[in-house]
Amino acid sequence: MKQYYDELETRDPAQREAALLAALPVQIAHAQARSSAMAQALQGIEGAAVRTRADLAQLPVTRKQALFERQKAVRAAGGDAFGGYSTLAYGPAMPRLFASPGPIYEPEGRAADYWRMARAIFAAGFRAGELIHNSFSYHFTPAGSMMESGAHAVGCSVFAAGVGQTEQQVAALQDLQPAGYIGTPSFLKIIVEKAAESGITLPSVKKALVTGEACPPSLRDWLAARGIAAYQCYATADVGLIAYETAAREGLVLDEHVILEIVRPGTGDPLPAGEVGEVVITSLNPDYPLIRFGTGDLSAVLPGMCPTGRTNTRIRGWMGRADQTTKIRGMFVHPKQVDDIAKRFPEVLRARLVVQGEMANDVMTLKVEVHDTEAAQALKPHIAQAVRDVTKLRGDIELCASGEYAASDGVGAGLHHRPGRCRQSHRRRPQLRLSMIYKFKSKAAGDLIMLEANGRQLLKILEKNFPEQQSQGILTVAQMPRAVQAIEEAIAAEDRMHAEATQAGAPSGNSGGAISLRQRLVPFLAMVRRCMQAKEPIVWGV
Repeated sequence: MKQYYDELETRDPAQREAALLAALPVQIAHAQARSSAMAQALQGIEGAAVRTRADLAQLPVTRKQALFERQKAVRAAGGDAFGGYSTLAYGPAMPRLFASPGPIYEPEGRAADYWRMARAIFAAGFRAGELIHNSFSYHFTPAGSMMESGAHAVGCSVFAAGVGQTEQQVAALQDLQPAGYIGTPSFLKIIVEKAAESGITLPSVKKALVTGEACPPSLRDWLAARGIAAYQCYATADVGLIAYETAAREGLVLDEHVILEIVRPGTGDPLPAGEVGEVVITSLNPDYPLIRFGTGDLSAVLPGMCPTGRTNTRIRGWMGRADQTTKIRGMFVHPKQVDDIAKRFPEVLRARLVVQGEMANDVMTLKVEVHDTEAAQALKPHIAQAVRDVTKLRGDIELCASGEYAASDGVGAGLHHRPGRCRQSHRRRPQLRLSMIYKFKSKAAGDLIMLEANGRQLLKILEKNFPEQQSQGILTVAQMPRAVQAIEEAIAAEDRMHAEATQAGAPSGNSGGAISLRQRLVPFLAMVRRCMQAKEPIVWGV
């Protein structure tokens, strides 16, 4: 039986290095000519002169956050969705595109096995003529397509199971008898447990390729005890397959079409072999030519070659993050997303995402600091919905009183302190006893939610002091310039009052840690300006 996916896996390391370094200047020149983003990042660089790893190390690192920010800015200016990183245009050359959390948009070209996942699928034991149960999502994110295209390259059929619907997943596994599973390890465990609970056996499922989250040895052993040999791979939506596990179970072997560097986090400086640092990848994909892409993941190079006979470099696998981004149930959550959630609620002073869990079962809690936890109870379901809207994940909401901000439990993900919003104080404001909230909505912006007192204060400023029984209204595009002016005038008036009180030595109305009018209304001002630009009205209700 064929032992390797192709002959590239066992070639002489010197031959491999020569091939990669020969492709490097060609790829850099291509990126400069076809990708406006990479042309700007590599301005002044002579691509043809980059012929060694030392030359490569002199180039700037493009990190995921920078890619996200550029995509967002270019889209806002009317440019392409990919921020100039893709060399493809919509049409036959780009049959699909996807969105990773952020959002960050990725193209899929027409090349067979575009994401190069076949090598990892083959190493996990799958062979031509077999059926694979693919439980990765086919919705928004590319994971489902990544695995399916790789399975097709191996010669396998794929059942497009997707995520969720555990009972139906078990039924399909029982009916179709696939050779194995591809998906997250935690969901495989859930499926196996559900089958056992239902008295159903899954004898055909003997192997699995798992990724998207950590698969600790305890979980791998748990699956092995139930007859399933699970292998891991390391891939991203940006660069495709990076490395994969083999039967040797000694680290992960690099893919044949990427150039790996391990650099000191926060820099572009390569580290000596064996030291833990950030994984930086140069992709040889001509459709999405990312040069020195900083993944934000931590790993280290392992010495020696794989006992299976594969000669490429090995890494120790995923060892954590070099930044505050974290992966929860297979989905990345970024600090910017936590910030976006907090900005929807003027009452939120600070927010921190805490992730805990065992056996790959993540529990996500958003801890938000507010001045009055009892008054803010009405906000909890709306904050929870915002978490789901922004991250595509469910999470618990915990309200913390001002000055009691919890930051020590679990692993913090996306810790974000909102500058100027938090004043440490143990004084409590009078009990507000509110029963309603105001929600402001528009097609051009995310929902903005305010407690009743704050919403009424805003509407009064806007000269919309509606009768008690009126619970909804609209701010038209024509009314927005006057609304902006009214809000700015009210903020300026309060700022003057506070300044005069401070100068006179008297306590101002903003003492004791209370949230100022500016702090309450800046999110609404930003919403109005965005809607003015998009020419979309804002509707509100309670």
